[in-house]
Amino acid sequence: MEEKDNRPLAELIREVFREFKIDRPGTVYTDPTTDALYQLFQTPGSAYLVAEENGEIMGGCGVYPTQGLPAGCAELVKFYLSSASRGKGVGYKLLQESLVLARQLGYAQLYLESFPELAKAVSMYEKAGFRPLPHALGNSGHYACTIWMVKDLG
Repeated sequence: MEEKDNRPLAELIREVFREFKIDRPGTVYTDPTTDALYQLFQTPGSAYLVAEENGEIMGGCGVYPTQGLPAGCAELVKFYLSSASRGKGVGYKLLQESLVLARQLGYAQLYLESFPELAKAVSMYEKAGFRPLPHALGNSGHYACTIWMVKDLG
């Protein structure tokens, strides 16, 4: 990820939120860090992957040590794909690379938050071994999310 990716990634993320009608408070849509992902992912223990084709950003996904998570657990964050890049295996590849990154960063678990409106993504998480949780973990500040999942990386 490079600093020049901030604006196109923020635009892509907000476009996805509008597309699925989840553009509301308590989400990444209104989170100020969405406009400064490069800076956010300078945090130790974090990493962000960007998928590009012919110089155009197709999507991205990050691993982040969200405050309040159990020891050894990070959050899979800001995982979004442009509508044109869905269904081509890009999301699956980003997810697999993020799992590798999380292990390399020393994490034993990966947590995520999502929405029922993102059913295809939730299905992909389930196939990858994420299991549902009855409540949120950590302090992401994204109180509008209603799906919480975790995966053991061992």
